[in-house]
Amino acid sequence: MTDSTATLDIPGYKAGTWILDASHSEVGFSVRHMMISKVRGHFNVKEATLIAPENPLEAKLDAKVDAASLDTKDEGRDGHLRSADFFDVETYPEITFASTGVRIENGDFLVDGNLTIKDVTKPVTFEVDFGGFGTDPWGNYKAGATAKTVINREDFGLTWNAALETGGVLVGKDVTIELDLQGSIQA
Repeated sequence: MTDSTATLDIPGYKAGTWILDASHSEVGFSVRHMMISKVRGHFNVKEATLIAPENPLEAKLDAKVDAASLDTKDEGRDGHLRSADFFDVETYPEITFASTGVRIENGDFLVDGNLTIKDVTKPVTFEVDFGGFGTDPWGNYKAGATAKTVINREDFGLTWNAALETGGVLVGKDVTIELDLQGSIQA
């Protein structure tokens, strides 16, 4: 069941412009490696703005990630991922997301939008879980949330791979993206 016309009441929610706190936010990812384990990494968020009207279901989000900030805790792998074989960060320095809608479906809070990697834009849907709202010791009103989606990396031109002698490939196609976000409402 989809309900995109309802008004949603979220305790603590305030309408306004919210700006991401980059020092308390991260874009994490995981992907199968050698078909037997997962490699995890993260990117730094450059900026994100949430325009939040009275009805949260009408909110709009725009975000930019610094592609060169990729970190998997292995300098050699990170260099390869930043190269033209994968993200080509010199040519495509940013990964972007622009929301196109917010909805509730089967009790889940979903944010639809366009994800752009290497100038390839595809629709994605993030399942969002609100962490809550609160005021920090300096008087800033904050909000926290996590979000998750799975993409096929090959849909975005990230097609490099290597066959394994034992069968299978070095890098899986499905990439899980997990966001940990905190932002402040602007006065």
